[in-house]
Amino acid sequence: QVQLVESGGGLVQAGDSLRLSCVASGRTLSALSMGWVRQAPGKEREFVSSINWSGGSTSYANSVKGRFTISRDSAKNTVFLQMNSLRVEDTAVYSCAASSSGWAPRSVSQFEYWGQGTQVTVSS
Repeated sequence: QVQLVESGGGLVQAGDSLRLSCVASGRTLSALSMGWVRQAPGKEREFVSSINWSGGSTSYANSVKGRFTISRDSAKNTVFLQMNSLRVEDTAVYSCAASSSGWAPRSVSQFEYWGQGTQVTVSS
């Protein structure tokens, strides 16, 4: 089993930045592809970003491309999501996710493990 614990969410203003962190346990992070998904109130969960097991391949939703950056520190079993130029529409619960596949997932359904999530609220 894989346990994922997120941190770093909060309340910010539009245009601000936040960095989310996710610590994995139960399995070596280097064997997992990791990512982030989000769910806004009244909406379905949506894919945000992912990074493959080696860190050599990343994927982003069009809505965050150029503003968000995913990275990983396998030595610390941690994956990060740097979020810049935040918008009101980025408000959601952000969850860390993991996959045992070798590639960077591109949809919610391709992840196998989930964290509890951290709230990100962006005010205007």
